[in-house]
Amino acid sequence: MKKSAPLLAVVVAAALGACAPQAPAPKPVVSEEDKTLHAVGLVVAKNLEIFQLKPDEFERVLDGVRAGHAGKGAVKLEEYQGKIGELARGRLAGNATARKEADAKAVAALANDPKAQKDGSGLVYIPITEGKGASPKATDKVKVHYAGTLVDGKEFDSSYKRGEPITFSLNQVIPCWTQGLQTMKVGGKAKLVCSPQTAYGERGAPPRIPPNATLNFEVELIDIQSGQ
Repeated sequence: MKKSAPLLAVVVAAALGACAPQAPAPKPVVSEEDKTLHAVGLVVAKNLEIFQLKPDEFERVLDGVRAGHAGKGAVKLEEYQGKIGELARGRLAGNATARKEADAKAVAALANDPKAQKDGSGLVYIPITEGKGASPKATDKVKVHYAGTLVDGKEFDSSYKRGEPITFSLNQVIPCWTQGLQTMKVGGKAKLVCSPQTAYGERGAPPRIPPNATLNFEVELIDIQSGQ
């Protein structure tokens, strides 16, 4: 991932577009420019998630936005870049134990599904719709539709919402997908419950995926392209 030294400058500069707690109702989004600016606010809200801000902290961030916009910042941003990273890491680590316990309970419940298939890696495979024909090999390219959620149900990615499936080599994705999709057949749909070890591990993929997160994917295998 690219370094994001100016991340807070980008995040905070646009944060007024995000919905603050107890904020007035947002203005109607009508024109294409309105929609683009609204989308900037949504990006900002996503980036701010990593800080897990409380309502009063969110207001403090908005104070910084207003001060920066007026050219009257109370601190020098370059002096606080390191502390911004420390704050983000600390907030993520603070919920790690609680999240791990919640994830373990949720995974145990899913693993009790009579159709669930488990292996030693931490992958739980639950078929939803059986496909037909051959299954892909690790060296094949596949075309899939998918939706990914955290254990609490929060969606972090979806090709369905983008309206377009993706194509990739099975040996170039997280191990959970490499293993799980080799169990599927074209036209099939399954749920993959991915342990942190088979997903993004200790680092996660901030801001959408926290460290040591268990991930749930619903994946539909559309096509297989033989590897070269």
